[in-house]
Amino acid sequence: MNSVPTAGQPTRFERQLAKILDHATSVFYEKGYQGATMRDLSRSSGLSLAGLYHYFESKEKLLYLIQRHYFQTVMRLLEARLKDITDPEQRVRGFIHNHLEYFVANFKAYKVLSHEDDVLRNQFGAEITALKRDYYRSCVALVEELKRARQLQFHTRTVVMALFGSINWLHTWYNPRVDGDAASVAREISDVFLKGIGSASPGD
Repeated sequence: MNSVPTAGQPTRFERQLAKILDHATSVFYEKGYQGATMRDLSRSSGLSLAGLYHYFESKEKLLYLIQRHYFQTVMRLLEARLKDITDPEQRVRGFIHNHLEYFVANFKAYKVLSHEDDVLRNQFGAEITALKRDYYRSCVALVEELKRARQLQFHTRTVVMALFGSINWLHTWYNPRVDGDAASVAREISDVFLKGIGSASPGD
């Protein structure tokens, strides 16, 4: 049997890496980054300590890879979602829907990303900060596009930071039994956000 992976097919190493990151996310979710040890991560993943260190030299590297994976993935999904949408309002709605849909589906990772926001330092921290900045700027660009199309008047940074303030704490209050699915929550947040910025009419 040919063991060479075909184009787009993950390698054995990539599959093992994804499995370890999934277990590490659960451990960081349950114990917090500071409370988790490499031994905890080893037990959860089923790898020996030596096997775990074969992939990662530290739990900081694990946290870095978790954050990098989730930010890169949400950006890739956003690009695909918006590819065929041209209406500026629908593109903003698409951003909100993409954010909520992805992080509701990856709730443990969402909490880890939020709670361990300032742990990484040096090169790891700089790279994750750059990814977060790119994500923020993608939202700014969409809101600016809508602002120009509707000839609205508001301070873009203020409204974008307000939007992130409403969607980034989802892990502290979201309850699917009470709040509905991600699409329902995204629609309501989008309605409130767009109605708010839409009230800033030209010349205000």
